[in-house]
Amino acid sequence: MKRSILLLGTAIVAACASSPASTARWAGQPVEFFTKTANAPDEWATRGVAGVAPSGDWLSQFNDPLMVGLVNEALTNSPTLESRAALVRASEASTRVARAQRRPSVSASASAGVTSTENTFGGSSDRNTDGIYGVGLDASWELDLWNRLGSGIGAAEADYAASQADFAAAELSIAAQTAIAWINLNEALAQERVAVLTFEARDRVRTLTERRFQRGLADALDVRTARSTVAQAEASIAARRQITGETARRLETLVGRYPSAELDAPAEIPTLDVIVPEGNPALLLSRRPDIAGAEARIAAAGLRAEQARLAMLPSLRLTASASTSTTEFSDAFDPEKIAANLIASLVQPLFTGGSLDAQRDAAVAQAEAAVANYAAAALDAWREVENALAADILLAKQEQAQVRAVEEASLAEELAERQYTSGTVTIFNLIDSQTRRLTAESQLVSARASRASNRVAYHLALGGGLPTGTSGVQYGTNNIDTDAAAGGRS
Repeated sequence: MKRSILLLGTAIVAACASSPASTARWAGQPVEFFTKTANAPDEWATRGVAGVAPSGDWLSQFNDPLMVGLVNEALTNSPTLESRAALVRASEASTRVARAQRRPSVSASASAGVTSTENTFGGSSDRNTDGIYGVGLDASWELDLWNRLGSGIGAAEADYAASQADFAAAELSIAAQTAIAWINLNEALAQERVAVLTFEARDRVRTLTERRFQRGLADALDVRTARSTVAQAEASIAARRQITGETARRLETLVGRYPSAELDAPAEIPTLDVIVPEGNPALLLSRRPDIAGAEARIAAAGLRAEQARLAMLPSLRLTASASTSTTEFSDAFDPEKIAANLIASLVQPLFTGGSLDAQRDAAVAQAEAAVANYAAAALDAWREVENALAADILLAKQEQAQVRAVEEASLAEELAERQYTSGTVTIFNLIDSQTRRLTAESQLVSARASRASNRVAYHLALGGGLPTGTSGVQYGTNNIDTDAAAGGRS
């Protein structure tokens, strides 16, 4: 009878498998995979999920070993990366769970108990107590008739790829944040130096004015004005030092140090050449980890939608068991006393209150949402690259103009100081010329810092690679089967 059940189940499965049209009738049309978005480069669809993070040392263009060292320190000590690495390991474990669904499961059991019976003979009773011992072995295996389990495996592997892409994105983001924080610290120190130069310039005017006042060449208004500018310069130094301290603490936090504001910098901002794009920036976006992660999530969502559709089809499960039950412990393991059975069960959902349809529709909607998110990420990526390219050109022009402004303002200040000494201009003319020169120097520092930060943002937008061995965080080995993720095969 058991043999006939198994044969009947096998026959039904064969009949179903021989008629693909019937599966569509029962479960709807197969869910199409969403591999790319409209207007996305064709090259994106051929690179597969996640891919390989780009290599290349974009930090080298700054010619700053201190920056590279701080980036390495940040990548080694980052709690964010530790968290992302743990998520990668969890995702990898989930792929093993999914793969295990295709393998038989076996469980063993053992039992022990007693029975007590009372026998009455001729008015007297006698109670017998016997031990009962048993062992059992149960096994089950679901045949993946329609590749439903395979779709789940592929979805889990795509999730794993997405988690690896998230790790790479976090790594690149931390490197960029650290590089920009280092640039900001140098800018803050450079601005603090300008504030000190401002104080020194104002103090020279004060000294000059007081001497002229002693000789009767300047009045008390000039003296008070000069002293006021000195006090304002002192206040500016204090404000700049506050900014420097806050900037240093932010950088120290990024690299995993206590924020004591003891990190020093040379107050130098690199001078950069104009960006020369390598090919079409749109094509280079395939290097971005967040784009790779969005692509992997499309594959995962599409596979889960397919899995939800296939859940509406029959499932075949083989179960087997073997057990003994005896009053003698030694007989519990006697092969001759083992009772075994093998059952094949074919289950077809008939009425579930619409839950399976709803689950399929929800999974399809999730896949469509993943496609929309992918499109949004692509547009944002293009915007970031184009903004960085345009900004670099304009910031280069701004830097060049500020260099000329500093030169002309310095000459004007020298002329104003000579004329003030000779009494041909007022102190307000001298202070104004100083202000223009010092403002031009401050703006030049800001322009160079903005351009350097924009250069980091440009490489971040392109998903630029990091030097080999920069990250000290390990998250495991990439064992993803991209074919399985794309087609549901394990």
